[in-house]
Amino acid sequence: MFESERRQRAAAGVEAHVRGFFTGHEVTVDHHDLGPGRKEAVPDLRILTVGPGPRADSWAYVTAGCRPTVERDGHGIEFVLTAPVRDERFANLLAMTACYHADHHLDLEHSLPIGEPWLPGSPCDHLLISLPYLHGPDLEHCPLPDGDARILWVLPVTAAEMAYRREHGHEALEQLFDEHAIIPTDPKRPSVV
Repeated sequence: MFESERRQRAAAGVEAHVRGFFTGHEVTVDHHDLGPGRKEAVPDLRILTVGPGPRADSWAYVTAGCRPTVERDGHGIEFVLTAPVRDERFANLLAMTACYHADHHLDLEHSLPIGEPWLPGSPCDHLLISLPYLHGPDLEHCPLPDGDARILWVLPVTAAEMAYRREHGHEALEQLFDEHAIIPTDPKRPSVV
């Protein structure tokens, strides 16, 4: 019972942090059902959906509940995905990322293929785990009662960008993103390589 209470306390702490950061935005919470076999991997997963507001004109989807599932010494990771519109697809994509994280322990500069475009017609079919540049360190650093969580950005990227990163490194890819001034919420954005 103690572990369940700890997970719920951590998820509630992440939710409070996100609500505080996005003051003035509508925030809804979905206790995401991952389905049979996956629910056990992230049993208390919540997906917070943040509407446009004073901090950002885009939508943000944030996990709450990953941190106690995969943590090191009280430090864990949660994820934020930024999107152009409200769509259940983004919550599902983030839930898939949470399940993947439970098995593969994602961290900064990791990536994963998603098997299809993040939005129909988009060339982006991979996710890159990066610093939450759109929101900054005030969202990234999330103190919790039993440790802390780091909220990292799940950035949709192309297979060509992932190949470039493998050859030239993460920093080189991020420099290309800066040089091309990508709009990360644009589903039609071209690859930078």
